[in-house]
Amino acid sequence: MTTPNALVATLIALCAGAVCPASARADSRPAPPPPVAAPYPDLADLADGAPLVLRAQVRKLVPVEPARAAAVRPGQGRFYVEAKTELLYAGRSALGEALRYLVDLPLDAKGKPPALKKQTVLLFARSVPGRPGELQLVARDAQLAWNPASEASLKAILQELYAPGAPQKVTGVREVIHVPGNLSGEGETQLFLTTANGEPAAIAVSRSPGQPARLSVSFSEVLGEATGAPRPGTLAWYRLACFLPRVLPVGANISEGESARAAAGADYRYLLDQLGPCARNRK
Repeated sequence: MTTPNALVATLIALCAGAVCPASARADSRPAPPPPVAAPYPDLADLADGAPLVLRAQVRKLVPVEPARAAAVRPGQGRFYVEAKTELLYAGRSALGEALRYLVDLPLDAKGKPPALKKQTVLLFARSVPGRPGELQLVARDAQLAWNPASEASLKAILQELYAPGAPQKVTGVREVIHVPGNLSGEGETQLFLTTANGEPAAIAVSRSPGQPARLSVSFSEVLGEATGAPRPGTLAWYRLACFLPRVLPVGANISEGESARAAAGADYRYLLDQLGPCARNRK
């Protein structure tokens, strides 16, 4: 008869010989990497202007017949989803517990969608008038996988979006003026931006001989002290890095003289370099 102590000793010996099941060796495996937040621009794109931002748990996923799923991208399918509301982050519409919506999802080699049943997702949507519980996503990719990192980033975005005096959508560069200084290498370029709601926004790049360039950004009528480019992962950074044109519009540069116009162009490139790229996963 095998005693309990003998059985334990046998299991230890088997594990030492690498023949025990994976569950018995779980503590020897490397820990999975922590979840990574969705890129800030992706979350901000979807949250900005979405009437409803919420977290939900998928309860049912049913494919929609291809004949009824117009304009679905290659490699994707359209699905009818039933879900349960877990948390409403933002929105003024009444929202019950039971939700229904359509979503386009990528398909694997066997034509199967991701296994989403009982999974938690982030939704960016609007209510369908006259149809309680029915939602319409604001974009074909407005359902994202939930994880704590993405949720934390989303909450920070919404807090800035709904704050009084929040930086508004930048739609272009209206006017650029470069004023040379009295010394060689001295001068200031002022950029006046256009915004979606007409609110003022301006940027100044100032240079002094032997000193690094100074950058001031304002989403009001007054340019304050030079504080540098907005920090990545903030709403001000997003408004500029993701929406300023990559090349200074020719008609906007009204600086007098060829050298002044060239200096304005150089300062604009400096601004873009300081902001850095707007990295999105959305397509």
